[in-house]
Amino acid sequence: MNINDRIQTEVTSKPVVLFMKGTPTFPQCGFSSRAVQILQACGVEAFHSIDVLADPEIRQGIKSFSNWPTIPQLYVNGEFVGGSDIMTEMYESGELRKVLGG
Repeated sequence: MNINDRIQTEVTSKPVVLFMKGTPTFPQCGFSSRAVQILQACGVEAFHSIDVLADPEIRQGIKSFSNWPTIPQLYVNGEFVGGSDIMTEMYESGELRKVLGG
């Protein structure tokens, strides 16, 4: 299975998927930490996270897959939502809660 197929499987396997640096309980960068906090503030109790630091192929592949140069990256129902800045803007406007079904 090539990297795009692996990523496609990941983003469609769960309703909310966050590619991040580290884990939700131990984020390895401020942007990933902020993304986790935003999801929790939106009432998302459980989401699938992928630590890109643990897999260099995923770390590079996700940037090409989404055509988005930074991590974290949020996917909801298989669709790319955005990175930390977009998540912040959507959270502040109330739009992210709607996308998450809340």
